[in-house]
Amino acid sequence: MDVARLLSVWAVPVFVAAVLVTALVRRVPVFDEFTVGAGEGLRTCVKILPSLVALMTAVSMLQASGLLEQVTAWIAPAAEKIGLPAPVLPLALMRPVSGSGSLAVLENVFRQVGPDSLAGQVASVMQSSTETTFYTIAVYYGAVGVKRTRHTLAAAATAD
Repeated sequence: MDVARLLSVWAVPVFVAAVLVTALVRRVPVFDEFTVGAGEGLRTCVKILPSLVALMTAVSMLQASGLLEQVTAWIAPAAEKIGLPAPVLPLALMRPVSGSGSLAVLENVFRQVGPDSLAGQVASVMQSSTETTFYTIAVYYGAVGVKRTRHTLAAAATAD
């Protein structure tokens, strides 16, 4: 077994053991702190659930309506002129909205043109280096109760 594999197998158990030993040395009531944290996590989940349901509904409607394909066909000529392969356009449109939806689009790109093609490589970079902007805004801002996102959307969309 090589060193990297050995480290990957033992990293989590060693980390958990280190946390428990540190807590015992500092006399922290681990179970009590765990239940408090779990309760806060559950309250946060309940707090952001409406935002997640709205976002998932919007993504489903976008995919089912065929709007994604229509927008892709509309912007394909301009994208081709700047060197962006047409098969990755649905991914470019879906990635800021949905991680699972964009993963399905990535799989479709791979199936259509292959992972080693230019479109496959561009899609791989897009999938790995962009964020699900709308999901992140909905979840994180919803968790802390931010109502006005100000410049977040413009800055995040520019970065994507």
